Amino acid sequence: MGSNGANLIAYAALTALLMLVAGGSQAAPMECHFDSRAQCDFEGRNYTMGETWMDNACMQCTCLHPMGVGCCETVHRPVDFPAGCEVRVEAVTCKVSLVQAADPRLPCIPGENHLLDPSHGALKLGE
Repeated sequence: MGSNGANLIAYAALTALLMLVAGGSQAAPMECHFDSRAQCDFEGRNYTMGETWMDNACMQCTCLHPMGVGCCETVHRPVDFPAGCEVRVEAVTCKVSLVQAADPRLPCIPGENHLLDPSHGALKLGE
């Protein structure tokens, strides 16, 4: 099979993966990747064509044997938050939290005076 045929198969496999993953949730996954050399096994269990599993990085993976494995991120990370904050994702629960960069034990609550980001500014409509 030529490289065009292989590319077409890989594209079809990734399309099928996206439909499988997105179809089971209310929101589309954020990022996906396809590995044509990956095996359909995780933590000692072997998966068959179409079966899915969640890995330790909060990626939902689908076996596309014999073409490989496709994985999509399941965590939606916030993108608009103060500069002094950072996103943390718990590996086992895939829970997302916003914490203070200086002390990740403390939550980041946008709008508190000490966490206001001067780059966001305020609308001054009446001036």
